[in-house]
Amino acid sequence: MTQRDNVGPLGSLKFVTLLVALIPELLFLGAGVQLQDNGYDGLLIAINPQVPENQNLISNIKEMITEASFYLFNATKRRVFFRNTKILIPATWRANNYSKVKQELYEKANVIVTDWYGAHGDDPYTLQYRGCGKEGKYIHFTSNFLQNDDLIAGYGPRGRVFVHEWAHLRWGVFDEYNDEKPFYINGQNQIKVTRCSSDITGIFVCEKGPCPQENCIISKLFKEGCMFIYNSTQNATASIMFMQSLSSVVEFCNASTHNQEAPNLQNQMCSLRSAWDVITDSADFNHSFPINGTELPPPPVFSLIQAGDKVVCLVLDVSSKMAEADRLLRLQQAAEFYLMQIVEIHTFMGIVSFNSKGEIRARLHQINSDDDRKLLVSHLPMTVSAEAETSICSGLKKGFEVVEKLNGKAYGSVMILVTSGDDEHIGNCLLTVLSSGSTIHSIALGSSVVENLEELSHRTGGLKFFVPDKSNSNSMTDAFSRISSGTGDIFQQRIQLESTSENVKPHHQLKNTVTVDNSVGNDTTFLVTWQTSGPPEIELSDPNGRKYYANNFTTNPALQTARLCVPGTAEPGLWTYTLNNTHHSLQALKVTVTSRASSSAMPPATVEAFVERDSTHFPHPVMIYANVRKGLYPILNATVTAIIEPEAADPVALDLFDNGAGADIIKNDGIYSRYFFSFAVNGRYSLKVHVSHSPSVSGLAYSIPWSRAMYVPGYIANGNIQMNGPRKSVGRSEEEQKWGFSRISSGGSFSVLGVPAGPRPDVFPPCKITDLHAVKVEEKINLSWTAPGEDYDHGQANSYEIRISQSLRNIQDDFNNAILVNTSKLNPQQAGTKEVFTFSPKLFTNGPDHQPDGETRESHRIYVAIRAIDKNSLKSAVSNIAQASLFIPPNSAPILARDNLILKGVLTAVGLIGIICLTIVVTHFVYSSRLE
Repeated sequence: MTQRDNVGPLGSLKFVTLLVALIPELLFLGAGVQLQDNGYDGLLIAINPQVPENQNLISNIKEMITEASFYLFNATKRRVFFRNTKILIPATWRANNYSKVKQELYEKANVIVTDWYGAHGDDPYTLQYRGCGKEGKYIHFTSNFLQNDDLIAGYGPRGRVFVHEWAHLRWGVFDEYNDEKPFYINGQNQIKVTRCSSDITGIFVCEKGPCPQENCIISKLFKEGCMFIYNSTQNATASIMFMQSLSSVVEFCNASTHNQEAPNLQNQMCSLRSAWDVITDSADFNHSFPINGTELPPPPVFSLIQAGDKVVCLVLDVSSKMAEADRLLRLQQAAEFYLMQIVEIHTFMGIVSFNSKGEIRARLHQINSDDDRKLLVSHLPMTVSAEAETSICSGLKKGFEVVEKLNGKAYGSVMILVTSGDDEHIGNCLLTVLSSGSTIHSIALGSSVVENLEELSHRTGGLKFFVPDKSNSNSMTDAFSRISSGTGDIFQQRIQLESTSENVKPHHQLKNTVTVDNSVGNDTTFLVTWQTSGPPEIELSDPNGRKYYANNFTTNPALQTARLCVPGTAEPGLWTYTLNNTHHSLQALKVTVTSRASSSAMPPATVEAFVERDSTHFPHPVMIYANVRKGLYPILNATVTAIIEPEAADPVALDLFDNGAGADIIKNDGIYSRYFFSFAVNGRYSLKVHVSHSPSVSGLAYSIPWSRAMYVPGYIANGNIQMNGPRKSVGRSEEEQKWGFSRISSGGSFSVLGVPAGPRPDVFPPCKITDLHAVKVEEKINLSWTAPGEDYDHGQANSYEIRISQSLRNIQDDFNNAILVNTSKLNPQQAGTKEVFTFSPKLFTNGPDHQPDGETRESHRIYVAIRAIDKNSLKSAVSNIAQASLFIPPNSAPILARDNLILKGVLTAVGLIGIICLTIVVTHFVYSSRLE
C-alpha cells in the first residue's frame, strides 16, 4: 500500500471536520436540496431558454409550489414542507430586478420547464434512473401544463401533481397505476382494477357508455375500448401515487391500504412495499420528526435569479510537476481547444497561473471574434517554473481577483482549475471558495494530486475530471469539451462527435470515420494534435469526396495543434480522416471533432455520462450511466460504450445497456447503465462514453416508460359520465436518418479505495433480477426474465433458485421456506439474455406451503421469485415478486367485484325505469288512438 493510501482517509476526515465547523449556510451551497427543521431549502426550478418570456408562468410556478407545500405537509403527517425555492430565469428574458445567480445552473435544477413535448404531450414526469428509495434526476413540466387551466380537470390541481412527482424524485417511489395492465385477476378470482387503494370506486365504460363488467371480458382477456371511470366523489384517502387528482386523496398508501396484488411499478420496483413504507425509510424521515400543534407551516419564500454575463477564468498549474508526462503540452492543447471552440461568444475570459503563488496572465477579455480568442491563447503559459510547490488557494484567489473586476463580485462566475499538485493547505481557502458564488470545475493531472481537490467542485456544484499520465489519452481535451455554460441551451453548445487517440508507429496511419448527422453541422471543427515537433500528414474527406489536407488546417507549431473549421454547415454523412506519422519514432496522434446544432427547429442528439457515486470502497461496484436522447425523447438501440481509465493501468471498455436488467432499472428510457467493478488499482478513474447509432435501426422511443402523473379521462359525477378532453398526443415526424450519429461525452471521474493487492477472492455475486414476469398459459406458468451474470451483470451465473407460494407474505418475508421449483434442467445463459422457463403449478401448489398466521389458502394466485447463484455459491438478492392467476375451470367466470355489483344494481334500476317509461308511452298512445 502506498503512502497515499494511508494518509487519504485522514486527510478526508480533516477536510470534513473543517466543513462541519463552517457556517451552516455555506456548507449547503452547491449541495442541492437540503432538509433543515422540517423545511426543504434550495429547491431549484429552471426555465429553459427556449421558453418565451411570460410573467404568468412565474406566478403559476409560485402558486404550484405554495399549494404543494401545504399538501405535502399534511400528506407526510406534518413532517416536511417547502421553505425556500429558487426560480432560475433564462438570460434571454428581460431583466426585471432578478437576483444574480451564484452557483445555480440549469443542468443542476431539480425541476425543469421547457416547451418541448414528450411522447405523452403535457404529462408531468420524473426521470428515475435508479431503484426503489433512490433519488431521481429531475422533474419536467411543459410551460403549457403550468399555464393551461383546462388541464387541471385531467391531472388535478398543480400542487397535488407536484407532490406526486416530488415523491418520485426525492424518495424513489413509483406509480401505482398501469396503463398497459389496467385490470388483473386477484387472489380471490375477482377482476380488479389496477389501483391503490382498492377502496377507490367507479364503473366500467365501453364504447357506448356504462356496461356490465362481463361485457369487457372476452376469453378471460379485456376487450379493447373498455375503461374504468372513477367516481368524482370518494371516501378513500389514498393514494397520491395513484390518482392525486381526486379531492379525497390526501395521503400515500400505507401498509393497511396498499394493494400488493396490483401489477404496477411500485410493486415491481419496491418488492410489494407501500409508498409510505419506502418514504418513511428515507433519510428525510430518519432525521426529522412531526411538528406538534395544528398550525400550518409558513408559505414558501421564492427567489428569482438570473444569470448575468458569462465569466470564466482558467486557473492553471505551472509548477515543475507540470513538466512530467507532457502535462503542460496536453494542457496547452486542451486550453487552446477550449478557447477557440468551446467557450461561447460574448463570454468574459481571464487566465491565471500558479505555483506557490498566483499570477494573472490575462485580465477579463470579452470574446466577440476569433481574434479575441487568439489573443487569449497567446496568454497561455508556455513554460513551467522550477518550483515544485503548489498553492491552489493562491491560484483561486487570483482568479477571484480577475472575475471580480467586472461586477465587484464573483457571483455566477466559473473557475476551471487544472493542477497536478499535492497541496495540503487546500482547506485554508474553503470558506472563501464557498462564499464566492463561483463554480469550480477541477481537472486533476496524474496520481499525486491532493485527495480533496474534488471537494471544491462538489461543494460549488462544479464538475470534476481526472487525466491519467498516458500519452495516448485524450481525457484532457474531453474534459474541457464537457464544460459548458450551463444555461440549458443545447442549440448554442458545442457537441463532441469524436475523440480518438492512438500511439502510431513510424510511417503508420491512424485512419477512422466520424458521422456528422443532419441535426448538427454548424461550426464543425476537426482538431488534430501530435506529440513531436512536426505535424503528421493529414487527409480529410467529406461525404462527397472533397478532400482537405494539412495546408487547409490552421496550424499552431508551438502547441502542436492543427484545426480545420468547416465553412457553413458540414455535409451530413461519413467523414474520413487519415493521419500519417512521418516521424521515425512512435508518437501519440489525436483527433477531436465538435459541432453545433444545424437548426433551432430540431434538437440534436445528446449524451450525458455520469456515475451514481463519486467514490466507492472495494468491493462495492460503481454504476455508470449514459443519458442518450434527442430533445426529450429517449434514443433506443444505440451502441453505448464506456471507457474507464485508471491512474496506472490499461483502459477498460464496458458496454452499457438500456434493457431494464442489472444496473439498468427501466427498459427503453434512454438511460444506458452497467455495473463496473474491474478495479485495477486504488485512486482516481476517468470516464468517457462513446455513443453510436446505426441508421438501419429504430431510434426514438414512441412510448416512454417514465414516472408520470396520471391523466384521468373522465369521472362519474352525480351518476353521469363526464369525460375530459383527450390527452394531448404529440405527432412526431420522424426525420429521415441516412447516417445515424456519433457522440462523445466525458463522465468526469470517480475514486476507488480498498482495492487489495495480489490475487482477490470472488466477492461479486450475480446481480438482482428485477424484471421477472409470470404468465399463465393453459395449465402452465411461463416465467421470463433477463439473465444476470456470474459477477453482477457480467459473465454467466451457475444456477437459479426459483420458489413459489400461494401466500404473498410467505414468499415476501420467508423466501427460503417457500416451495422450491425443480430447475435442474435450467442452465443460465450469458448476462443480458432473455430467459424463459415453464412449469406446472399443479405439481407444487398441493404441497406443504407454510401459511403466515391468520392467512387462508383460499387464493387463486401464485407468487414466484428467483435468485441466481454463481459457481462459488454467492447468491444474488431475491428478485421482484411476480404473480399469475392459477388455472380457472372453463365454465367458471371471474367473480364480479363490488364495483360491478353496484353497476349491475344501477343498470337494473335504470332498466326498470326504462320499462315503466315505455309502458306509460305505449298506454298513452293506445288511449290517444281510441279517442281519435
